[in-house]
Amino acid sequence: MGSLSLDAGSLASLALSGLYLLLMAMKAAGALRILGQRPPRQQAADGHDGRGVAILQPILGGDPLLAQVLQHTLQALPGAHFHWLLDEADGTGRATAEALRAAHPGRLITCLHYPPAPEGTNPKTFKLDAVLPQVREPVLLVLDDDARLSAAALAQLVDELDTAGADLVTALPCYRDDGAPGARLMAQFVNNNAVLTYLGLLPWLAPLSINGMCYALRSDRLRALGGFTPLLRMLADDLALARTLRRQGARLFQSTATVDVQTHVPTLQRYRQQMHRWMLFAVLLLRDESPRVRLLIGVLHGLPPLLLWALLVLAVLPPISLPALVAALVLLLRAGLLRHLQCRATGQSRHHPLTSLLAELLQPMHLLHALCLRRIRWRTRLYQVRANDDFRGG
Repeated sequence: MGSLSLDAGSLASLALSGLYLLLMAMKAAGALRILGQRPPRQQAADGHDGRGVAILQPILGGDPLLAQVLQHTLQALPGAHFHWLLDEADGTGRATAEALRAAHPGRLITCLHYPPAPEGTNPKTFKLDAVLPQVREPVLLVLDDDARLSAAALAQLVDELDTAGADLVTALPCYRDDGAPGARLMAQFVNNNAVLTYLGLLPWLAPLSINGMCYALRSDRLRALGGFTPLLRMLADDLALARTLRRQGARLFQSTATVDVQTHVPTLQRYRQQMHRWMLFAVLLLRDESPRVRLLIGVLHGLPPLLLWALLVLAVLPPISLPALVAALVLLLRAGLLRHLQCRATGQSRHHPLTSLLAELLQPMHLLHALCLRRIRWRTRLYQVRANDDFRGG
């Protein structure tokens, strides 16, 4: 019986490893095809200084990295018109913005203060909708307050609005961690998945959503498509904008230009809260897609972490033999492929083997958490979420 059990375990391990590597190879092949067709700009020599671009940044104080991140983009894009969208009640955020504006008198910075968003209204979209009539620049770029954008990346995004015939161009996120436990896990989750998720299916499937951390549009085209007003009652603003534009026949374009995201996530609790929100938004995205798309996403992105769990369980069951060797080989191939993809996309590897593995193994638990609990924390606010257009504070 022991021999039969070992044989069965070995065969199962080989089958699981083959399926895991096949799914990863399919996504990687798609991503590498896109990166080969339109490699990201890595140098700022032909960058864009921001002239003619309005950068809209909804800002909320409290993150110790806020001033550093805002200043980085100010210095990288000296010609842009920065619209900093602040909450009247956010004394910390307002003080940070005013201090930076005073320290950079040559930059075009407009600080705008807003009251709390009405109940059932997305606070980020509320501020974007209010500022849109004041935008005079031909290009509008929405940039989160924890995101850094280079001159080279901005040049690529603006060029692609014309060369790709796109109505909206969205950047590819990559994450910087500051060494805190929560930030390390979040960084590995983003850097494991960004290229495979945003680029991996593009050869066969148009973008379903956008990266709401950084996207660019022609200002007049956005107004013609209805602006941000139709999105006010939608909690996942990036998903809502993508769906609204798709319904009107607008073209979404996923760029290979990268945007660096860095948020201070000091604890595992903060990491869990962030992952809960992201996973809930993923559930909202999939719920309204066709069965074919839900199956495709489920197999390509939902199944691999479960296969990896099964491989590791077989590897540690006694007697330790072929399944352990198979699992070790899979982990080596996985690490090598992720490193290669990150170097191709961002110019450097951001892979940390153990944290990366843990981030993938935790994904099924985060998804289960999102399916079971619809109450999320978004920065300082709590929301009870029934649907993307049905959420209440509290």
